[in-house]
Amino acid sequence: MHRSVSWAIFAGLAAFFLLQGVPVRSGDATFPKAMDNVTVRQGESATLRCSVDNRVTRVAWLNRSSILYAGNDKWCLDPRVVLLSNTKTEYSIQIQDVDVYDEGPYTCSVQTDNHPKTSRVHLIVQVSPKIVEISSDISINEGGNISLTCIATGRPDPTITWRHISPKAVGFVSEDEYLEITGITREQSGEYECSASNDVAAPVVRRVKVTVNYPPYISDAKSTGVPVGQKGILQCEASAVPAAEFQWYKDDKRLVEGQKGVKVESKAFFSRLTFFNVSEQDYGNYTCVASNKLGNTNVSIILYEISEPTSSTLFQGPGAVHDGNNGTSRRAGCIGLLPLLLLHLLLKF
Repeated sequence: MHRSVSWAIFAGLAAFFLLQGVPVRSGDATFPKAMDNVTVRQGESATLRCSVDNRVTRVAWLNRSSILYAGNDKWCLDPRVVLLSNTKTEYSIQIQDVDVYDEGPYTCSVQTDNHPKTSRVHLIVQVSPKIVEISSDISINEGGNISLTCIATGRPDPTITWRHISPKAVGFVSEDEYLEITGITREQSGEYECSASNDVAAPVVRRVKVTVNYPPYISDAKSTGVPVGQKGILQCEASAVPAAEFQWYKDDKRLVEGQKGVKVESKAFFSRLTFFNVSEQDYGNYTCVASNKLGNTNVSIILYEISEPTSSTLFQGPGAVHDGNNGTSRRAGCIGLLPLLLLHLLLKF
């Protein structure tokens, strides 16, 4: 009973002096003192140590005005707070599974022969960055304006950066929570990555996909010459978002798949018109039309007649490609003359 009353009186005095602002005499080398500030990550354990000596008769740990431990007696109900040591040289406690609400000042209060004295340590809780809000994927027409948002939490406050995930992009496009792009171009489409970092843990990243819509642009279309009776191909390539739809016309007549002797094949970025057996009626001007919801464009391509090459005009580079049988006959003839020449030379001598 007497022991409990003594502890109560000491704890009350410790709290009183703490609230009254009794200074921490950290400059006194002989005064029992707590350790320097303690920094831990959220979820880890924090150990608070207080050095004491033989002058100390009573010790306690307090969190603000609440008593955690007095001597070996636990005064708080928090199961995460445990006593680590109570010796002649050290009085320490541990706070397990630390959270942000544990951050703040902790006081080691000691009773000496004179009066209670205190030493204070500040617990700093670091929290890994976490992205709590980010813009959704967005689709916008070329020339429009967009604003992307990335909100993150953490202790210390994380640094937020935006970058464009593109082979042509260099460095960061923004070092802020907000990324503003005005007059967006098709080259600025793609994924944008938000990164939040505060050196507590690895940066966290999230991505937003930006789709830039634009009308079709025909990038390649060439006229083709084909002999009568041969296979001919006309091709039209176009870039567009959304992907273009293609149509082929000869004069004012639309060509469709299944038409006799003609095949129309269209993919996302090109369309091909194939003639399996070109006739005189197939020659002429063809129009390739590429369109999407933002507009359309067209180009004229000519299928024209050329003469079919003959064997006498088949040359490939510097060396002529000759008929194989004729070459063999000539080589055989050269070999046949060789014995006659040798015989003639022998007769002369």
